Parts: sequence; structure tokens; C-alpha cells
Amino acid sequence: MPLALVAALLGSLSIHAAALFLPDIDLSTAPELPPIVAELKPAPPPERIKTVEPLRPAAPPRPSAVRPRPAQQPAAVTATEPTAESPAAAPLPAVAEPPAPPAVRPLEPRLSANGSIRFAIYRGSQGLEIGRAEHRWAFIDGGYRLTAITETTGLAALFKPVRIELESRGRLAAFGLQPEQFTTRRNGSETSENAAFDWSSHQVTLARDGSHAPIREGAQDLLSFHYQLGYLAALDQGVSMGVVTGKKFERYNFAALGEEQLETPAGRFRTLHLRVQTDSTTELWLATEREMLPVKIRYTDRKGDSFEQVAIELGSP
Repeated sequence: MPLALVAALLGSLSIHAAALFLPDIDLSTAPELPPIVAELKPAPPPERIKTVEPLRPAAPPRPSAVRPRPAQQPAAVTATEPTAESPAAAPLPAVAEPPAPPAVRPLEPRLSANGSIRFAIYRGSQGLEIGRAEHRWAFIDGGYRLTAITETTGLAALFKPVRIELESRGRLAAFGLQPEQFTTRRNGSETSENAAFDWSSHQVTLARDGSHAPIREGAQDLLSFHYQLGYLAALDQGVSMGVVTGKKFERYNFAALGEEQLETPAGRFRTLHLRVQTDSTTELWLATEREMLPVKIRYTDRKGDSFEQVAIELGSP
């Protein structure tokens, strides 16, 4: 919002001076003086005789020629030129207005308006497939919606059927994705691992315990951070961002491990390998020639068990 600094300080000073005149004096007739009589008396011998000179009349006072000072008119507010009787006032220095802040425009989506990635999920290094996952995105009218559905398949689904849904909704801002609501569901029922972002107060509220945490621009949720990485510069030097996991808010410091060629069922990709260490370890391989989409994700929990998601298809939902 631009600010206008306007300096308008004009004063008006009214000086009214009355003319001062002395009374007129008639000089045609000099005043008549009384006669002066000098009497000489013998003085004592030691003293000299003093001669007293006659007094001279004092010169009459001359009239003072005082010109009346013209009354100075009050300066009008709109006056810009000095009058002939008063000196020109120095103009007030112009106060430059601060430049208006540049208009902040939201970024354009890096991805298509709609799209998806499908993953196969493997446990451990044996390559045993235990489930499938699908990420979907949609951008419309400056907003976005991301969903991730993960469910067990095969024998794992037979013994322990699990379906986890993550959803992130928000808007596109000047710094990338700006989540507003993060929601999780387990087997169709909403859990308490949700979060609401209030960007007017820069706080996020965790539904788990109702606690609040301060956030800064660029903060993400557990799903949106995968796609926010594509909006960040200098990823190959490592980046940091705040992430809401549903249970807490913490800072993710991503270390860049270099570029790798990755072979997947969805194709061969040139990728940037990132890793973040918290109480668990998450690694991502982002396709540098496909808008930094995550084509492989590895998660290792605190007990050392690892799970890998490998892209098997990139396309439309």
C-alpha cells in the first residue's frame, strides 16, 4: 500500500503599522527673547574679570520625515509569487514520496492444470511390493489441491488393509505454494493429524492438541513440500523450509547429494537427490527435466525400516 508524504506548511503574518507624525511647527517667526543686562563690578585683585557671553536661542526641532510603512497583506494560501514590498520567501524543499512497492503477483503453476504420478511401494531392499500410491494435483483460479492416496496391496492388504489419504489445499503465492488446510484420513475416517494455516497472523494450528506455531512464508505441510521444492532456487546447494507433519511443526534442512540417472518403470530420469534428517530420514529424487517432480521417495523410520515409492506412471488423472 503506497504512502503519501505531503509537506504543506504555509503561514500568513499580518503586520499593520500606523504612521507616526510629529506636529507641524511654524518657523516663520522666531520667538522673542528678553534683553540681557550685563553688570560690571570691580573684582578683587587676585581674580580676573569674567566676561559673560549672551545666550543664543536654541534651534527649534526639525520635523521628522517619517514615511508610513505600507500595511502588509496576509499571504494567501495559494500565493506562489512574492509581493514587491516583501522579499521572496525561500521555497520549501520538495518531499519525495517513497516509491510504491512492486505489485506482488502469484507465480504461475509449474505443472499442468491437472496431473498425477502413480507409484509402486516396496519394503526393504528385497523389492517386495506391499502397496500402491497416487499423487494428484489440480490448479484453478489461483488455488491448488493436492491429494495422495496410499494403500496396501497383495498379501499386505490381506493381512492388514490400510488406506491413507492426505490432502493439501491452498493458493499460489509469490513464493510458491501457500497451504491453507491440511487433512488426513485413515480408512475413510478423518484423523486428528490435521492443520489449519492462518497467514494473516502467520500461525498454524495443529488439530492434534490445538497448539499454535509461528510460520513464515514458504512453510508447507507433509504433502505440499514435495511440490514446493520445484519453486525453490539453488536446490543443488541445499534448502531449508518449515513443514507441518500433522503432529508437529519442524524445520526440514534438505541436503543436496548430487545428480543421478534413475531408471524407473515410468522411464529414465535425470534426477537431483535430496535428503532430510529428522527423527526419521526422507530421501527424494526429483526429475530435473520434468518440472522437478518426485519420481522416487524413500522413507526410513527410527527403527531402520525403509519403504520406497518408485514412479510407474506419469500422466493425467
